[in-house]
Amino acid sequence: MRNLFIALIVINTFAYPQNKDPQQILNNVISKFNKVQDYEVDVNIRVDVEFLKVPESTAKIFFRQPDKISLKSDGFAMIPRNGFNSSPTSLLKDEYTAIFEKVEMIDGRKLTLVKVIPLGTSSDVILSTLWIDEEQNIIRKVESTTKINGTFIIEFSYDEKVNYALPSKMVFSFNIDKMNFPSSMMGNTDTRRKRTDKPADSLTKGKVFVHYSNYRVNIGIPDSVFDENK
Repeated sequence: MRNLFIALIVINTFAYPQNKDPQQILNNVISKFNKVQDYEVDVNIRVDVEFLKVPESTAKIFFRQPDKISLKSDGFAMIPRNGFNSSPTSLLKDEYTAIFEKVEMIDGRKLTLVKVIPLGTSSDVILSTLWIDEEQNIIRKVESTTKINGTFIIEFSYDEKVNYALPSKMVFSFNIDKMNFPSSMMGNTDTRRKRTDKPADSLTKGKVFVHYSNYRVNIGIPDSVFDENK
């Protein structure tokens, strides 16, 4: 089924000749983000899920190239694993095929749509569509279809840190199973229950809003910050 799904995408895409190099577009995005060797940032996290009561929380995120990341919080903080790392390399770390789809105007911006299909079977993601702002070489939106957790959407907003491709706000939208809170969320909650025969209306939509502030970029974050034993 997975191979058929990929084949249909490829056939449909090549029915319309490509006039942009998708790999070069992605390389430009990665090159811009690679100006960031590390960063520290404060985050405010708000979870909006109908049946789940989660207080607004604050935390601090630390990142260091290529993939070291840590979240520190004095209290309870819940954030989606897939949106935890805003680095484009987190989406492109394994082998993949990239396909240019089209260019469209969204909110007055010309965005290039590139589909990314992971190769092999190790990735939970089957397909990602990236809305890329080529003028700034940043990703403004990602929609990913997964094997287990359905489809999720990540939307990024930027302000003065756009030169580093670091977002000022992230909105993570997803479908959630009321009977089995997804493992794609970081944090603990009493709403996790054993899976049983689910009623038809067991799925509902959820959103996580993350606001970033007080970035400190390229400050030389030590290994001790990422020590999982602490």
